[in-house]
Amino acid sequence: MATQSPFSMLEGFLQNLPIPFSPPAWAVEESHRRVLLLLNHVLQQEPQATDRLARQKGRVIHTQWREFTFRVQATPAGLLDLAGPDATPDLTLTITEDSPMAIAQAMMQGAKPSVRIEGDVQLAAEMNWLADHVRWDVEEDLSKIFGDAPAHMLVQTCRTAATAIQQFVGKRAQGSSESSGKAP
Repeated sequence: MATQSPFSMLEGFLQNLPIPFSPPAWAVEESHRRVLLLLNHVLQQEPQATDRLARQKGRVIHTQWREFTFRVQATPAGLLDLAGPDATPDLTLTITEDSPMAIAQAMMQGAKPSVRIEGDVQLAAEMNWLADHVRWDVEEDLSKIFGDAPAHMLVQTCRTAATAIQQFVGKRAQGSSESSGKAP
């Protein structure tokens, strides 16, 4: 008997969103600004990352998944800022997987989503280095708000939950690949 994923209803909902799904322009801009705040916060914690990004000042990176786009520009300070809609991208990163659940599943297993890369090779190498080496120290940030012990406990709880989800996803992926290989 095949078990159905508890996330199948969510995936069905996401797949049935009206295409093209168009949130209001103000919501898109505000979400882009919030993502930039988080990215810059994480970048500032890693001096080597800001040094590498500062060498790319003025370069525009365009990221796209389905109809959603995000265009940023490297600043002289080694941070990111929103690029204008008319800015010509030096690098275009297009996430090729359509299913948000497949992307989440790959990331939960520690893999990067599949991406089509077009543009400057050196800039692409720098972005790959950033993706491989820059990590957000969530526990450090939480300890500034809640204190060391509660922050540590919260992060440990989240890690335990993430491990359980990874195991579930791994078993689910293994089970589906085994069932697809069976002869009828």
